[in-house]
Amino acid sequence: MNITKLNTEQQNPKTMNIDLMSTEEIITVINQEDTLVPNVLARQVPNISEVVDKIVAAFKQGGRLIYVGAGTSGRLGIIDASECPPTYGTDPGMVVGIIAGGKEAMTEAIEGVEDDKQQGQTDMEEISLSAKDVVVGIAASGRTPYTIGALEYAKQLGAVTVSVVCSKDSEMEQVSDYTIAAVVGPEVITGSTRMKAGTAQKLILNMLSTASMIKMGKVYGNLMVDVQMTNEKLHNRAVNIVKMATGASDEEARAAIKEQNYHTKAAILQIITGLKGIEAKNLLDKHDGYLREAISEHYKGSAQ
Repeated sequence: MNITKLNTEQQNPKTMNIDLMSTEEIITVINQEDTLVPNVLARQVPNISEVVDKIVAAFKQGGRLIYVGAGTSGRLGIIDASECPPTYGTDPGMVVGIIAGGKEAMTEAIEGVEDDKQQGQTDMEEISLSAKDVVVGIAASGRTPYTIGALEYAKQLGAVTVSVVCSKDSEMEQVSDYTIAAVVGPEVITGSTRMKAGTAQKLILNMLSTASMIKMGKVYGNLMVDVQMTNEKLHNRAVNIVKMATGASDEEARAAIKEQNYHTKAAILQIITGLKGIEAKNLLDKHDGYLREAISEHYKGSAQ
């Protein structure tokens, strides 16, 4: 495909003379273009929702969410994956980010790696990809050979395949089971897809992981009740979460967290139900960590 025909490579008529603009004019036009992104994504809500349901189904059968891409797209996948364990208490292997060129490519542009289709397959083989997994290929152009190679291999195995792209009728769309196409239009700087396209991709990945974690019982109300207390800030956040969920005092929240071995969700269950120690953990485990279900069963049992 001729690259000049791609949506992501078109010139933006609003910025043809951006090099002649004042600083404030430059910032204004960038901001105006960025505001277009959410409206584009609103039209993709049904597709995003369908993919979330596939991810949740995969998680429930022991599968993983695998992000794969090159350059900015790959970096965004790694960022989203790396933020799931501290936020939602997930195993680091549950959501995985793969970038063409490996870890070095997170901070440096490595020439040519995105053009290696075979490497896309090889990198999937190295993480022991299986039919249980969901593979989300990310590429603004929708034509990156490395990402296509990963998706084609995933499809051969029977894994669910998803394309997150910013172009119409892309090559990746032809390969994937599901496509989320955020066609945000020409960039402020022609071809600089780290801008609107990158913003759209970031928002989509936020939705995929966040909605999946909510459906997996990692959230109670709008509280991240599986937060990991790996530093003082997160410990204090956990205390506040317990207080907001239960109405407990600071002292009560801290005591419950300590008694439950720094397990936020179990501390909440202890305060709400009065269950102590291992009893709270056992009830949570019975309901696969779904706090609301555990609370509901306790009160149904109490009423009988």
